[in-house]
Amino acid sequence: MEQQGPMRIAVLVSGGVDSSVTLRLLAAEGHEVHAFYLKVWLADEMAHLGTCPWEDDLRYARAVCEQIGVPLTVVPLQQAYHEKVVATVLEELAAGRTPSPDIGCNRHVKFGAFFSELDRLGQTFDRVATGHYARVERDGTPQPRLLRGVDPVKDQTYFLYRLDAAQVARLVFPLGHLHKAEVRALAESLELPNRARPDSQGICFLGGIRYDDFVRASLGERPGSVRDAVSGRRLGRHRGVWFHTIGQRRGLGLGGGPWYVVAKDVEQDLVWVVHGDALQSWQARTFRIPSPRWITEPPAGLANGVSLTVKVRHSPVAVPCRVCLVSQADDDHYSTAMAGEDALEIELAEADTGLADGQPAVLYDGDVCLGGGVMTTGIDPRALPVKDLAGRDSHQLMR
Repeated sequence: MEQQGPMRIAVLVSGGVDSSVTLRLLAAEGHEVHAFYLKVWLADEMAHLGTCPWEDDLRYARAVCEQIGVPLTVVPLQQAYHEKVVATVLEELAAGRTPSPDIGCNRHVKFGAFFSELDRLGQTFDRVATGHYARVERDGTPQPRLLRGVDPVKDQTYFLYRLDAAQVARLVFPLGHLHKAEVRALAESLELPNRARPDSQGICFLGGIRYDDFVRASLGERPGSVRDAVSGRRLGRHRGVWFHTIGQRRGLGLGGGPWYVVAKDVEQDLVWVVHGDALQSWQARTFRIPSPRWITEPPAGLANGVSLTVKVRHSPVAVPCRVCLVSQADDDHYSTAMAGEDALEIELAEADTGLADGQPAVLYDGDVCLGGGVMTTGIDPRALPVKDLAGRDSHQLMR
């Protein structure tokens, strides 16, 4: 956090340890803090699936605020969350892609609808703070830059890549320079009411509801065949392509494994798998990002290719890659729908078996999170089965 006098800061609290430590650190630094709890739980829509978890979260958030006399305001944003996050997730799942609800929530709700609500109420704050493990660099840069948190395991910039420069400029992340163990130790030393509370897992609006139950209630079941992508042999049945992800191994119910999901055909209701013995042939090193989103200005030299790193999933490691700006031609095997539009072609230093259409890919220059987009792999499930993998790249065969 930049060095300057006390500020008026809005702190988003969730009832968890990270946001609670954030609140206490800022208050200890002498800032005027006001806590906000964003209510996004869709109580009416999902009451039949399980109990409402937000009441416990809010109870802990209130206890933390009352401990030091900080005001707390509950902001209902269920409608914005349903329209901007849940509806998009279901649309992407139904299309066979792999969306990330947390990315949409950060872009459109936490730092979108909430900012708009503050502006509507005429409440002025110098900064908005959360418990994300990330950093904002302001000194010596034309625009604030989003940096990875120092704890590589907890770094959350992957889920923040869709923010724009104006959003980043309003933010502060007090935990970005800390490791998780240090945050837990602070919670103990501060005697926070929720210091023993475990970290939340899964998607925030689901609470304790199983993801598959939510998908089933929203999209239903549409059974189809599970087939071997090499031989074409039918191996079993599935309940719907949206229950499966690329790279999935567990939960397929197939004997003689291991088997891995490598493609999905929504139109034909097919899930394609390969045996572990053939998995190496399904590793890919290239994919594209149509219409990339940049937090600030894109790096120079993209037309000729630049060396960066990329995360193709939330992971401690960003993989070295070569990034080049390309124009998608009409006969491009990636997507004729994107013909004529600029895209980024990413070539990984190491092949990956879990690349999936619609999955976010986030680009970095050192610790700086540049932006990214959703990937398209060029895999055409209609070209399966491959049948002949000898000496050839299966992705090339499909293209």
